[in-house]
Amino acid sequence: MPDPTLPMRTLGATGLTLTEIGFGSAPIGNLYAAIDDLTAEDAVDAAWDAGIRYFDTAPHYGLGLAERRLGQALKIRRREDYVVSTKVGRLLVPNPTRRGSDLPVAGFDVPDTLTRVVDFSADGVRRSLDESLERLGLDRIDIVLVHDPDEHVEQTIRETIPALVKLRNEGIVRAVGVGMNQWQAPLDILRQTDIDTVMLAGRWTLTDRTGARLLDAAAERGIGILAAAPYNSGLLARDWPADDATFNYARASVDVLARARRFASAAQSAGLHLPDLALQFPLRHPAVTSVVVGLRTAQEAQQTRDRAVAPIPDDLWSQLDRT
Repeated sequence: MPDPTLPMRTLGATGLTLTEIGFGSAPIGNLYAAIDDLTAEDAVDAAWDAGIRYFDTAPHYGLGLAERRLGQALKIRRREDYVVSTKVGRLLVPNPTRRGSDLPVAGFDVPDTLTRVVDFSADGVRRSLDESLERLGLDRIDIVLVHDPDEHVEQTIRETIPALVKLRNEGIVRAVGVGMNQWQAPLDILRQTDIDTVMLAGRWTLTDRTGARLLDAAAERGIGILAAAPYNSGLLARDWPADDATFNYARASVDVLARARRFASAAQSAGLHLPDLALQFPLRHPAVTSVVVGLRTAQEAQQTRDRAVAPIPDDLWSQLDRT
């Protein structure tokens, strides 16, 4: 039987090789709606069968549920056969003011027995990592990212990243970086610290290319980019963007919707689908190592592979660059 693994790329100078498509685990942490353990495990199994070997998670996702579910699903696999990233910056502690659900607070349909405490300190980094290892049931984590330090950029540069670099130098982790939904702060962090990677969500997509300066700087420095949220929170997830399609977690503007529909028309004219283009677009930049997609079900995992391997002619990309 042929190896189903998707093509791989090396993450900067780390020596880690990641599949060009990564499994984003927020949905199996009950993002927006609950699923059961079996559905989550089936999603990971189907992603594996589809050739995905890079898995991203975070304590934030479902108050640790995504980490636990991911670890449970991966425990039958050889550890050397896959790469895992998780994040630091939020510690999970007992919640003294429970309301019953985390859904209205952070969007995860889980009981709010725990709450998140922001902590970007060196001690917080180590504690967060230790707790993630326990939830995942792993002896090591390959990539550790500082999670959305938008209000803590100075501390991230001064304290958080140096703490992670120390762990990397000790051989406890292989790569360190930052994960954010903006490009400006990661660019400052990239220029001032010794990071290996940036996870950039939603700012290097078919419709939003504002992260180009960050990607160009990363390419110059040999830093790998993990391009997350390629569908821009729903806008590019269907063949034809609906009138109420969302972009960056809000209703798309008239101009953004019109641009997305021009891409959809070009895809249809070529006999392709808009999500095919959206998934593959980020990989066209040399700095991008992997595109991270949130997956909830086995069907979504298989569909993602189909989109990843859909042949797209070079002349269509050239046309889209002019659109």
